[in-house]
Amino acid sequence: MPSELTQRANVLSIVLAGGEGKRLLPLTLDRAKPAVPFGGHYRLIDFPLSNLSNGGYRQIVVLTQYKSHSLDLHVSRTWRLSTFLGAYVTTVPAQMRRGQHWFQGSGDAIFQNLNIIEDEDPDYLFVFGADHIYRIDPRTMLDQHIESGAAVTVAGIRMPRSEADQFGVITRGEGSRIEKFEEKPKPDSVKGLRDSPDEILASMGNYVFTRKALVELLHDDAMSDDSRHDVGGDLIPALVGSFDAHVYDFTENVVPGETSESHYWRDVGTLDSYYDAHMDLLEDFPAFDLYNDDWPIFTFGRHEPPAKIIHDGHTGDALVQRSLLSNGAIVAGAEVRNSVLSPGAEVTGGAQLDGAILLDSVYVGRGAQLKRCVLDKNIVVPDGAKIGYDLDHDREHYTVTESGIVVLAKNQEVVTD
Repeated sequence: MPSELTQRANVLSIVLAGGEGKRLLPLTLDRAKPAVPFGGHYRLIDFPLSNLSNGGYRQIVVLTQYKSHSLDLHVSRTWRLSTFLGAYVTTVPAQMRRGQHWFQGSGDAIFQNLNIIEDEDPDYLFVFGADHIYRIDPRTMLDQHIESGAAVTVAGIRMPRSEADQFGVITRGEGSRIEKFEEKPKPDSVKGLRDSPDEILASMGNYVFTRKALVELLHDDAMSDDSRHDVGGDLIPALVGSFDAHVYDFTENVVPGETSESHYWRDVGTLDSYYDAHMDLLEDFPAFDLYNDDWPIFTFGRHEPPAKIIHDGHTGDALVQRSLLSNGAIVAGAEVRNSVLSPGAEVTGGAQLDGAILLDSVYVGRGAQLKRCVLDKNIVVPDGAKIGYDLDHDREHYTVTESGIVVLAKNQEVVTD
């Protein structure tokens, strides 16, 4: 349980949702990365917003920039909190309050919106990323931050040292103090943990700042011509240098309804990791369980009929194994294995799916075969078409990842030659 001091703290939450998401192309061709659908009917933005709101932190601003329309629409439709209690979630586009330029980095995004911090007058600020899959109780993180007197507390998680170039790498000093912070170093240049040489302590992209320290730091950073104005790349190293940065060990976080071993966190910044995170959901005992009523992941409530699995007059009964079916999904006389069907997806007689992720309103024709693929919204797969079986053919027409996942863009035509 959070301490009494934490419960009384005045907190503003900022979710950074302005990234381009280039590594998720073509899923980000016409939507912001945090608006990318996940797990059937969720969006990536729903996970940090659910963690904050479940923790009781319900004054939340979402800083947007690139291709933000679908994200703005989702937040406005979904995240309607009680204004009677002073709660809100609102998107804030780049307003150019500090000059005629877009956000130059995540730190600059906060700097350009200092007016919000001044208006809300918080004691502490959560600054969370918008595109990770995880659960965290932010109250205990704030507890540690207040007790330590730190200027910033960074949530850290153990990751393979071979993946060091994908994260901010933390070297822990005395107690919870951060001794060194390196942004995406080469794996060979960093040391592993003392008790696990093949692992490093990686930043999860979630921070708690003391308001005074953050505001002063942002002003200093804005004056620097050498800064990239990035939270992880510039702000955190500056506070490490002044011995004001601490780390919060994610493995110490206990979320209501979860076991003490449940510390799942995945950065879905690439198509392969996006696909793998979906496959994680399909395990018999998944490390990340969507079915936790004590700490739910909230999203837009769609008025769709229940999913149905029905007999087809020509191909017989449907077969569904180890899959997630959203409301409005239909499987008619088809075989669906290890797959995720989003709202309105339809798979017809004789079709075979194995490791397929279908986003909203995808139609799979009779006898079609799909393997290890992601199909964005509104795609029509013709009768008898094959995707994922001939990667040389697929590379000519679609996006194919290093691990062989085939990805089709929203409304993309399926080539059958």
